[in-house]
Amino acid sequence: MTTSGPPTLDDVAQAAGVSRSTASRAINGGLRVSPEAQAAVDDAVARLGYAPNRAARSLVTRRTDSIALVVPEPDQRILTDPFLSGTLAGVSEGLAGTDLQLVLLLARPGEQRGRVGRYLRSGHVDGVIVASHHRGDHLETELGPAGLPAVFVGRLFEPDPQFSRGLRYVDVDNVTGGRLATQRMIDRGRRRIGTITGPLDMPAGVDRMIGWRDALRDAGLPDDAVVEGDFTVAGAAVAAARLLDRHPDLDGIFAASDLMAEATLRVLADRGRSVPGDVSVVGFDDLGIAETTSPRLTTVHNPVVQMVGAATSMLVDLVAGRPVRDERRIFAPRLIDGESA
Repeated sequence: MTTSGPPTLDDVAQAAGVSRSTASRAINGGLRVSPEAQAAVDDAVARLGYAPNRAARSLVTRRTDSIALVVPEPDQRILTDPFLSGTLAGVSEGLAGTDLQLVLLLARPGEQRGRVGRYLRSGHVDGVIVASHHRGDHLETELGPAGLPAVFVGRLFEPDPQFSRGLRYVDVDNVTGGRLATQRMIDRGRRRIGTITGPLDMPAGVDRMIGWRDALRDAGLPDDAVVEGDFTVAGAAVAAARLLDRHPDLDGIFAASDLMAEATLRVLADRGRSVPGDVSVVGFDDLGIAETTSPRLTTVHNPVVQMVGAATSMLVDLVAGRPVRDERRIFAPRLIDGESA
């Protein structure tokens, strides 16, 4: 068969010996198509090199063949935060081998509430992964009632069940991780241990602080040395200085991310405090930073690659209409030995 341009659906139907509507159904999912007709259409598509028109296909399937990764953080953090850059790479890798395209949405702080939610609910994507969400984003309450397949990287905030119904999440056990970090310093004889938390409007920030506090209380040690951080180097430097000014007797610091632990090491060095001689430091994430600090950082491994892979697989199944039984999947953290504690 000779055509004057790219092969069309009519060309495929003629080559397969089926009607145009049968060819369309076979290409767009095979509903109500016999095995013989499906095989004939598949063969014709391969022989002709036919590429379906995505816009026309979406009218038939009501699908866009794209998913969104929503990151409610400032633009620059995608490039500077190992957790977020690892999340982006993990989702992209998880979609390899599928026909799904990735749309990155940055829900910048201070933007009009509901803008991202309206975009997602308007049929632009087939599903969404949300990473690094904050309580003020309201993404749970906006996505829950919409019925759009959604998986969060990080636990939900436990809103009213009518809003969270159908939402799923993957996470590391941050409470246990905070406990592991703090217990390491307790086991090494530290008795005055403070923490630089993550943002307390995020589940990870809250849960890692709870783990720190639980370990101290079980050991009968004070738990008043707390300063909130923001998971950035600059913010942690300010937080570390404030923590040391308020509690100069500290002999241990749990920083709720490795970025913040790196900043803490610099502040301690500037003040002439040795690590781990004067002060032990433990971080959280194990995404490469711990291997570059001096001394090498003791940290808690956060299995970001596995978590994001699980979230992506879960979403792909949801979009395809396959059953997904688990509403949540929790990964176990583990302590990574270093020289700082």
